[in-house]
Order: sequence, then structure tokens, then C-alpha cells
Amino acid sequence: MTTLRLIPGSPPAVLSALRGVLDGSGEPFAPLPADPALAERVRRVARADVPLESGAVMLPTSGSSGEPKGVLLSREALIASATATHARLGGPGQWLLMMPAYFVGGLQVLTRSLLAGVDPVIADGADFAEQAGAMTGEQRYTSMVPTQLARLLETDVPALRSFDAILIGAAATSNELRAKAEAAGVKVVTTYGMTETGGGCVYDGRPLDGVTVDLDNDRVVLGGPTLFDGYRLEPGLTAQALDGKKFRTQDRGRCTEDGRLEILGRIDDVVISGGVNVVLPSVQQRLLTHAGITDAVVLGVPDEEWGSRVVAFVIGTAGLDELRDHVAAQLPRTWAPRELIRLEELPMLASGKVDRQRLLELAQ
Repeated sequence: MTTLRLIPGSPPAVLSALRGVLDGSGEPFAPLPADPALAERVRRVARADVPLESGAVMLPTSGSSGEPKGVLLSREALIASATATHARLGGPGQWLLMMPAYFVGGLQVLTRSLLAGVDPVIADGADFAEQAGAMTGEQRYTSMVPTQLARLLETDVPALRSFDAILIGAAATSNELRAKAEAAGVKVVTTYGMTETGGGCVYDGRPLDGVTVDLDNDRVVLGGPTLFDGYRLEPGLTAQALDGKKFRTQDRGRCTEDGRLEILGRIDDVVISGGVNVVLPSVQQRLLTHAGITDAVVLGVPDEEWGSRVVAFVIGTAGLDELRDHVAAQLPRTWAPRELIRLEELPMLASGKVDRQRLLELAQ
């Protein structure tokens, strides 16, 4: 009987367990975050007392919209993802780990390092320039979330320039942030993917080798060797998400004229408010063009009167009436937020994604 081993989510512990999985000598494992509350959520989906159905590693989804699911990734999927990444970037190299090892982005940095046979540099809170300077590989890579990139562009541009490629994922990268990085001479690669696809599987809009991208009524459907085996002890959810060898994502997309995949938002980013279909990402993008707003998230909140009430969570000084007029200048006024919640900062998950569930709780 194969069981799932729970291990600490620290980089050294994950690196050791992952080495065993990749060379065939180790047992399947699930890494636990240091935070007790997050660790308990992982324990609940891991069910280490129940025989493992498949996979070599179980990782939680971000849980940004509720309870996480346990994603089962095979050894073959991990290797396929890492190999395709190195092929796209120009060959194996040395990696700087800047993301938690218990999420797929961090785990794949360690997987690539093991397959390349080059020890990674582990970010430990030290100065970023010092960490970059400690790297000795001829090819140097790292992976980070957009927030990390935005902050480092203010303080450490020379160190950022020293990398042959910086993968940006876990959350959407704005055109403005990418343009700022490119203007500074920083080589960024925007990635799209999720835990179920072994991490990023579409780089700068183009799928990695072996990955397929289809659109089903605008829904993004992904295929290829990096896909997960299923959700831990959730055969019903697995059957809904995996159609044969295809994964039906919760994202809407389109193909640009040059054949690149462009993500338009989540399937549930279109809500019905007062009988009107409201495209939440469009409202959010419009709010971000207001001089008095530095960051914003727009969600639909269940409402007895409207069905869904459009709520704007913002960092900035602008008022509700001012923002409604700003939205209505380019979009239908019926799309404008009906409620404004001003925050000092947006709640974030350890994965680098906005904690949408926390925002919904604030609006209740």
C-alpha cells in the first residue's frame, strides 16, 4: 500500500524528498507550509491515512477562491515540465529560489535544479543583489511573482539584469510592468499555468514543447505531458476537470493574430448584476487607469437585490462616485461598482495570488 508522506515545506526538506522521487528511490510526499493554519489545510486534503491513488507529489491549489484541492503530480509530469522549460529558455542553468517550495512554482525551480545537476541558490531573506551575486552558473534563472518584480525594479535593476531569464507567474502581469522591465533591460518571460499543469506551461503566450492549447467557447483547455493525474480523493472533481488527456481550466482566453494565447480572465469573472452581464476584469482595468488608484480588484458579491453586487476593493484615495463616473466614461454605467472598499493593501496568499475569498468575506 502506497501512502503519502507529509514533510516540512522548507526548501532543504523538499529538495531532499524531490531528489528521491526523481531518481525512483523516494516515497510520494506532500510538503507542509510552516504556517500552522496553512499546514492544517494541506493535511485535510492530503489524507495521509488513506492509500494514495497515484502521483509522486501532492500540492495544494492556491485556495484563492475557497478550500484548496490536492493536486497529484507524477514524476513524469514534473520532469516533462522542467525539461520543456529548459528547452525554451536555452538550456539548463542555475536557479535562484524566491518562491515557497510547497507551491508548484517553487517546487519546479527545485526540480529544474536537480535535473540540471546544479545546486540552486535559496533566497533566505538576504539582500537580493547578494543572492544574485552568489550565483556561479553560466545560465542563470529565477522565478517570481509580479509583486516581487515590481519592488525589485525600484531597487535592484542591475541584479535583475544579471539573469538570463526571469519567469513571472502565479498572477497576471500587467502590460505596464512588463514594459517597465523591458525598458530596464530585464529579460522577463510571462508564464501561464497552474498547479494542475505542473506550473507554467505557456510562455509569453506560446505553449511549451508537447503542450497543446485549445479554446472551447473561450474556455482555455490544456493538454500534454505536464498535466496532473487528478485531485486527491476527489474522483468527481477530477472527472469534471480532466476530459481524457485535456484539462478544462477556469480561464477565458483568445488567440491573437500572431497565434499567442491571451488570457481574458476567469470563467466566473463575468457576473450578472441587475440582469446585465458585467465583465469584471474590464472594470478592474479601467479603475487602474485612475490617478487616485494604485491597485484594485473587482469582484461580484452575492446580493439579494442585484444577484451579484459589483464591489471594488482599492488602494487609493478616489471616492465611489468619482470611480463610477470614471468607469462609465468608457464602459457601460451598469458595469460601474456599486460599493467601494478601501484597503491599505490587498490580502495575498503565500502563492502570490490575491486572496479572493478574504475579499469576499470583507464584503459580506
